[in-house]
Amino acid sequence: MTREESRLAAENEAAEAAAVAREAVADALRTVVAGAVDASTRRRAEYSTDASNYRVVPEMVVFPESSDDVVAARTLLRELEIPVTARGAGTSVAGNAVGTGVVLDFSRHLNQVLDVDPEARTARVQPGAKMSALQAAAKPQGLRFGPDPSTQNRATLGGMIGNNACGPHAVAYGRTADNVVELDVLDGRGRRFTARAGDPSFSDVPGLKELVRENLALIRTEFGRFGRQVSGYSLEHLLPENGSNLARALVGTEGTLVTILEATVSLVPVPDTPTLVVLGYEDMPSAADDVPALLRYKPLAIEGLDARLVDVVRRAKGAQAVPDLPEGAGWLMIEVGGITQDHALGKAAAIVRGSSALDSAVFPAGPDAMRMWQIRADGAGLAGRTPAGEQAWPGWEDSAVPPEKLGAYLRDLQDLMDRYKVDGLPYGHFGDGCIHLRIDLPMEASGSILRTFMHDAADLVAKYGGSLSGEHGDGRARSELLPKMYSPEAIRLLEKFKALFDPDDLMNPGVVVRPRGVDQDLRRPAATPVSSVKPITGLIATLTGGPSSRTGYTGFGFAHDHHDLTTAVHRCVGVGKCRADNGPSGGFMCPSYQATRDEKDVTRGRARVLQEAVNGTLVGGLTAPEVHESLDLCLSCKACSSDCPAGVDMAQYKSEVLHRTYQGRLRPIDHYVLGWLPRWARLAGPFARWVNAALKPRWMQKLVLWGGGMDTRRKMVSFAEVPFREWWRRGGATGGVPGLRVGEVPGREAETAARLATKPKVVLWADSFSDSMAPSVPQAAVEVLSAMGYDVIVPGDGACCGLTWISTGQLDGARRRLEGLMKVLGPYAVNGIPIVGLEPSCTAVLRSDLVDLFPDDARALAVSRAVVTVAELLTGKRSKTTIPLPAPSPDWSMPSLEGVSAVVQPHCHQYSVMGFAADREVLTSAGAQIRELAGCCGLAGNFGMQKGHYDVSVAVAENALLPALREAAPGDIYLADGFSCRTQADHLAGVQGKALVELIAERL
Repeated sequence: MTREESRLAAENEAAEAAAVAREAVADALRTVVAGAVDASTRRRAEYSTDASNYRVVPEMVVFPESSDDVVAARTLLRELEIPVTARGAGTSVAGNAVGTGVVLDFSRHLNQVLDVDPEARTARVQPGAKMSALQAAAKPQGLRFGPDPSTQNRATLGGMIGNNACGPHAVAYGRTADNVVELDVLDGRGRRFTARAGDPSFSDVPGLKELVRENLALIRTEFGRFGRQVSGYSLEHLLPENGSNLARALVGTEGTLVTILEATVSLVPVPDTPTLVVLGYEDMPSAADDVPALLRYKPLAIEGLDARLVDVVRRAKGAQAVPDLPEGAGWLMIEVGGITQDHALGKAAAIVRGSSALDSAVFPAGPDAMRMWQIRADGAGLAGRTPAGEQAWPGWEDSAVPPEKLGAYLRDLQDLMDRYKVDGLPYGHFGDGCIHLRIDLPMEASGSILRTFMHDAADLVAKYGGSLSGEHGDGRARSELLPKMYSPEAIRLLEKFKALFDPDDLMNPGVVVRPRGVDQDLRRPAATPVSSVKPITGLIATLTGGPSSRTGYTGFGFAHDHHDLTTAVHRCVGVGKCRADNGPSGGFMCPSYQATRDEKDVTRGRARVLQEAVNGTLVGGLTAPEVHESLDLCLSCKACSSDCPAGVDMAQYKSEVLHRTYQGRLRPIDHYVLGWLPRWARLAGPFARWVNAALKPRWMQKLVLWGGGMDTRRKMVSFAEVPFREWWRRGGATGGVPGLRVGEVPGREAETAARLATKPKVVLWADSFSDSMAPSVPQAAVEVLSAMGYDVIVPGDGACCGLTWISTGQLDGARRRLEGLMKVLGPYAVNGIPIVGLEPSCTAVLRSDLVDLFPDDARALAVSRAVVTVAELLTGKRSKTTIPLPAPSPDWSMPSLEGVSAVVQPHCHQYSVMGFAADREVLTSAGAQIRELAGCCGLAGNFGMQKGHYDVSVAVAENALLPALREAAPGDIYLADGFSCRTQADHLAGVQGKALVELIAERL
């Protein structure tokens, strides 16, 4: 045996032994806890990182169902000397929520708001309760929790207590530490006690009284020097003049001392008439210089925004996402309240007068103010890319200095970044002197530059008397740097404090005390590039659609990620917005997680498994079973591509993975049945009457569904006896006279030709679904477009976008079809003729996937820019740059939709790629009363038809669609442009839907 063979054999033997030991511990835990214990490779991959730069693979994950479960698990693990890390939403940007031993996930079960006491203005919560849930529970009492980080719709109270979270309104209400009353905790010695204020003897922690008494001068001089000094432990709360408050001292200890079982927190009144003042400055440091003068007005919040971040929002979300801002390149967002609106406006006017701003604007509570706060909320994700589109990383993410030093600190910090030739988008809580900043430090190969930059940045913040962390804690990102801001005596004091609670260092080891290095355990350097897939030839290639004609490689181009799948999947930085219920704000992400509440089924969890697959250590590559298990319940709805601030497109990644997995291999039967559906529809066309009749008996449908890899509870689709293009060819739009153009009069062709020549031309693209399964939709479109005064062109040749090939990962076949489509539609596009799409999913392919599959093809770009929806033509508005849209005839007027009451289901792909604003405007401006749904219908093309997906498909439909249909009044209509959406409503509720263009045609 060679030396290399011996090494590999030893590694395999060690891995097998570790697996046996891991399963033995898991079995032991299962005997003492009621909650799930999961030691699977996939689960460990999902929890291997949080929202930080760090990757630490746990041995297993436990989902405790009660405090008793937590105590039992901790008791066993302490006896076995196995480290424990507590985790809430996993949104820590410093690496506070990853660990080598056992991760306790509190968000699954221990997530309740137990009590709200309006008299005492307090609430009792479990550690996994979301902050937004607490706000919702307190709101009816006119109360709220003061600190409010931008991640509040997924951040848990336990995590906020662990990191001492703050948020924009901490300038008025203080940090989490300032709002904690009592903590029910379990420490590293196994002692359970209630930490609170007012016990100078600290009777629950022997030795603490003496430690405080012996170090009074040290604590008074080095700790609590300014409001956002969060780094280290906040020992100032133990001082007698501060109430000997052990509860507050345990806030921000990052799970290194105690595990929180329950918390009592204080609440504050909801502010009346909140009003937002936006002040414009020459730059961000100039805005920071003005903060001390503005603090005397006692605002509720003072936030800083950089112009470049606002530009990123405009590019990512559209110009409509940003209200008209005052002149400047940096802004302060200042919120004030008042007894009345006039009172608040008076405060706002005083702030404007007292500022040195170049310009100002005042936004009372309303849409513009909400858009400003949304910019701020999306900052954590959008700032994950520099203005040049490069990946930016946390680490130096939330440094803080006293507010009076903020402007000077920002200037020096920019100089430091310039010396390193790196970039980032600063923003943050200027009223507290806290800056959020992600920086494009090169970490693809190593963490060496990160290390030197972090040390230099720590020296800089220490120079200004600041804190390495202003609200996120030190974690693995900054704990090593604590000696930069604390004396050796203070560092030893932190170690002694830790030893009183956790002498064996089993609670989140490597953080704060005896820390890991800032460049250890980094996630990104472990992942190597994943090159594109070369095309195949031969029989399999022929069966699956033939190799692409493009030379070189197949699959998606990932042009925005340097043509590298590894870079693409690392777009996910763990912000966790996919874990939130985005429906109330109109978001669609992530439907499968909303149904299962399992990290496996959320965009972030899938991205983590893909990241593990490309680093090749824990998960064995993209073809590994863990990858396919993780992706199985992804609906490919593409909502993450729009809702995720980091721009993750899991639908695209799933398609690419399926493409790579089955390249040159036989596929599951449903890939051929559902993935080739347009092909079967075309073949069935001439025999549609007989095919439909044959499939009508229920037993026959079940047989075909079972044989095709589909769920037998579904129904078979029916095919149009006269497809749209055949109807058109026969003269269906011209009274049965083939060859006539719409508007031509038989026998007077020459006379009308001149008139038709003056009409603007549009191409009506009949996709495979509209053509073969819903011809009434394009027929209605002909009627509407003609009434609008357009000369409607229907190409003689079919043009399939390959959607079903894309969703099943048959990218060779998809490219083949798209090449054919570009031959048909390309000449119209390059000549500036708009192409009207009807089926949202197919239209979205041309607007997004087409360019990603053909990144270097000018025809692809031309077609993508030329494609519009009917609503976009009606409004003259398109979400992105396009060819000029020809105006309708001056004689055209939109028919009234007064009296129409509709449940409206935007298609996921339309929401994600084109947006629904134009459709909404058409409906509401014409007088329709609509209930617009947020969230996927659950069918999602082939997903809901596939065997094993039915229950999740129904659960997703229960999020919005089915309740809305049940609650609809008699006479309400169901409006959905998506063929899948209408099919789902039919299958699950027996409701027949119609497309927008059909509704308009009825009213002409």
